[in-house]
Amino acid sequence: MTTESTSHAADIEAISSLVATVEHSQQNKDPEEFLGLFHPDAVWTTAHGKVLIGLDAISEFTRKVLPAASWDGKVTYEVVHVLFIRPDVAAVKVRQRYLSPGEESEGAPLYVVSKQADGRWLLTACQNTAVVAD
Repeated sequence: MTTESTSHAADIEAISSLVATVEHSQQNKDPEEFLGLFHPDAVWTTAHGKVLIGLDAISEFTRKVLPAASWDGKVTYEVVHVLFIRPDVAAVKVRQRYLSPGEESEGAPLYVVSKQADGRWLLTACQNTAVVAD
């Protein structure tokens, strides 16, 4: 993982923990765990370009799609870069991989996360981009 500074070690650890929880919620197809990671006013764009604005829209979509997700294997999320825009706002580049017997796909999400008054980092503006093989 790369960052522009090592002065944010505790925040980078907290952001990495947030991404690990995204991974856990996806691996377990757990919409409630996933939804607990969002800012109430969040914006989420799916890998297929569906724009969801606000936690209500994200919740409705997630509760319908995540439990019925068709992958049967392992999903991993790796933080590859953190850019602090401000001390309480960071852009996080993630490598997402779905691994099934005989099949693998990759995503390249970008999460803009914001630090709340209680110190928690939440997903605030996210773009989930599928990686298409050349």
